[in-house]
Amino acid sequence: MTRHLRNLGNRLSVSLPVDKEGYLGRECPDPNCEHYFKIKPGTGLKGLTLPCHCPYCGYKGPMNHFHSRSQIDYAASVAKRKVHEAISHDLEDMARDFNRRTQGGLFSIKMKVESSSSPLSHFTEKELETNVECGNCTLQYSVYGVFAFCPDCGQHNSLQILDKNLELVGKILDLSAGAEVALAERLIENALEDCVSAFDGFGREVCRVYAKFSANPAKAEKISFQNLDSARQNVMDSFAFNLADGLALEEWKAAVQCFQKRHLVSHKMGVVDDDYIQKSGDTQAVVGRKISIGAQEVRSLVQILGKLARYTSNKFPMMEKNP
Repeated sequence: MTRHLRNLGNRLSVSLPVDKEGYLGRECPDPNCEHYFKIKPGTGLKGLTLPCHCPYCGYKGPMNHFHSRSQIDYAASVAKRKVHEAISHDLEDMARDFNRRTQGGLFSIKMKVESSSSPLSHFTEKELETNVECGNCTLQYSVYGVFAFCPDCGQHNSLQILDKNLELVGKILDLSAGAEVALAERLIENALEDCVSAFDGFGREVCRVYAKFSANPAKAEKISFQNLDSARQNVMDSFAFNLADGLALEEWKAAVQCFQKRHLVSHKMGVVDDDYIQKSGDTQAVVGRKISIGAQEVRSLVQILGKLARYTSNKFPMMEKNP
């Protein structure tokens, strides 16, 4: 008389609901991380046994190890309700059978089963800050912050984020073309600052991700890329490769000069000083005058930094393969 309970089998399957945008929450099982993120089922790699990567720390493990605590509580409550309902149905069948066998006698005894539904543990997926579509496997996922490993293929999105920011720089420069002189100058200066900031963010992140392969991890995590010559030396010391090797000599000189111009704009109101002349090698600049920055100069920097970023992105994974 346990037909309903036996029909449940030895395993219960519980479907987890997605949020209003189609995302499903995940939580890193590494006790040193345990950070929350979301993925959109149906996007990315296909397969039931694929591993999952934590977008924050890179931990890799079976997909079913990444359920959040609230999801586990919900699944347990659903399973408990199914078992409770099966037992209730079996007891009802038993009661009907008992009542049928005892009716018509001198004494009438009836069995009645009363039960209530087992409560469900409800949950709501959290709102995160950044939605990303992996440029490698097309998985759509959501994270806190900006930079992340793809939960499906494990590829880091630092280059993808840089490309998007450099694309925005191009759009700012497009706006400057039809603006009056003072506004055009400000837009070009902003474009230059955004360009340098985007590359600095990219460089800092890849150094953080690969710091464990460096000679001095604590130092590697703090490398700044706002000064290319300093960054080149620090990367050489920490990771033993030369950033400048990723560019032609003239490209490297042009990038260094643009970064020094950005420093003047940010810290000296764009006014040339001796330090700029010494570090940039700019023979056209005059101390005490405002630095000249052209839109085409910044467009060229966008192309140069894209090239340098790809060279850098290719060098770092080689350390992981050959520690």
